[in-house]
Amino acid sequence: MRKIKEVLRLRHELGLHQEQIARSCSIGQSTVHRYLERAAAAKLVWPLPEDWDDGKIEQLLFPVKVGFKAAASAPIDFAGIHQELVSHKYLTLQLLWEEYKQSNPDGYQYSWFCQRYRDWLKTRDLVLRQDHRAGEKLFVDYAGGTIPVIGRGTGAVEPAYVFVAVMGASSYTYVEASMQRDLPSWIGAHIRAFEFFQGCPLAVVPDNWKTAVNRACRYVPDVNVTYQEMAAHYGVAVIPARPRKPRDKTCVSCCTLFRINSGQNWLRGSTTTVPFNNSRIPDRFVQGMIAVVANDAAE
Repeated sequence: MRKIKEVLRLRHELGLHQEQIARSCSIGQSTVHRYLERAAAAKLVWPLPEDWDDGKIEQLLFPVKVGFKAAASAPIDFAGIHQELVSHKYLTLQLLWEEYKQSNPDGYQYSWFCQRYRDWLKTRDLVLRQDHRAGEKLFVDYAGGTIPVIGRGTGAVEPAYVFVAVMGASSYTYVEASMQRDLPSWIGAHIRAFEFFQGCPLAVVPDNWKTAVNRACRYVPDVNVTYQEMAAHYGVAVIPARPRKPRDKTCVSCCTLFRINSGQNWLRGSTTTVPFNNSRIPDRFVQGMIAVVANDAAE
């Protein structure tokens, strides 16, 4: 409960300055100034009627906004939202929030909607927080979706695969696209990522797909021989993520679900298929992806 009545008493009966009132009521001087300013705007005079308490004064000076009250009282089915996110590979909070706003125009804005969901998620599943040291781990993976590329001469449409490498501590990201997803493309993407970062991490953390890991195992994974030789040449370790443990590679998972042909896409807006009239992915697309990842990491 705000100490509005006491502030008014000290001001009008005792004639104290705002700084003295703030020390007496253990509140900030800016709070005292706001109380007095609102009382003057409401033409509230001292002494007050005997039946006026702090609650009634607060209702007069700080009326509840109707839109915010409606939004706060509207229940949100976070369990259903979470189930939707788990069930659909490309579904994102951005799209779910847009659907929520359509049915609740006066509801929460996107940032507060996400914060409420994260707060709910913390009460559902307790996990150990992962702290990454600078330069320690590089998380690598291919994006789940592909990019359609139209050949300039033939007009044929072919899928391009997007390789993503993310530093664990800073989320500093390297992205490239290739027409193949075989072992030479996988090794070459790592080499170009090391050149981009101008150095090598202590460890590379890939997913358990066949080009990188011959046999997935929680304790003793069988890493591809060529991949292991590349790691030995550059002096890095290969530590595959544990099978069915997506939190082992959350940094790169956030990047690989980069809204290609999905609901959340800052590059194009709504869900569409974007063909590129080139055999090479345009730099603006890759740079746009990196900007999206950097924005997510800052939030």
